[in-house]
Amino acid sequence: MKLSIATGAAAIALLLAACSGNGSGNNMAVSNEPLKQIAAPNGGDWTQQVVQTPEGGMRMGNPDAPVKLVEYASLSCPHCAEFEEQGVPTLRDKYVKSGQVSWEFRTFLLFPSDSGVSMLLHCQGATPFFRLSQELYATQRDWGAKLQTLTEQQQQQLQSMSPQQAGAALVSILGLDEFFRQRGMPQSRIDSCLADRAVADKVASITQLGTKEGVTGTPTFFINGKQAQETAAWGKLEPQLRAAIK
Repeated sequence: MKLSIATGAAAIALLLAACSGNGSGNNMAVSNEPLKQIAAPNGGDWTQQVVQTPEGGMRMGNPDAPVKLVEYASLSCPHCAEFEEQGVPTLRDKYVKSGQVSWEFRTFLLFPSDSGVSMLLHCQGATPFFRLSQELYATQRDWGAKLQTLTEQQQQQLQSMSPQQAGAALVSILGLDEFFRQRGMPQSRIDSCLADRAVADKVASITQLGTKEGVTGTPTFFINGKQAQETAAWGKLEPQLRAAIK
């Protein structure tokens, strides 16, 4: 399998086209009724409870929450970054914190730049997962813009590599190795993570599962196992999420 590496304006167009981008239109009203709170054990905070699921995603919140939200997202997708900025604060601090909703994030490999960064994110484990994904989205424009500077020679080299090799090479080209070093991941761990076939297989299997479940773009959400419609924007997702809470 070879990867197609787009650069310049073509790279930006590809990123936008492959993301869902289906959040246009009027938003539905959201109930103002206060959410019933489900207390976390020992006076804890549900947003601080993060575990890896059997499917390979990372779940924040009450494992027995009546409403289970699953998000498939590409770390390179601008629409996913927009959702992170506009929707996640309310999703996390209102819904997950109430104990009524759990939120599982599953990395989806939509672009060549997704493979390496997804592997590094998973290698960091559950505890820092959501903080690091938030910071990756916050800096996405900076590291994503470097795709536009790829030379023809670099493109040819990447296309001759396996997806795992190309993902590792893009980590260096985009400066994502520096991103993780600055957050306490030594270069030796970065190198071993990117070379780990088991990690590569794990992130690939999450994407394969999403594809099997009907994911064609990102972000895509499932509420209690059913795919939510037109939900790239928080204003579209929140009413459906609120309506699922009895």
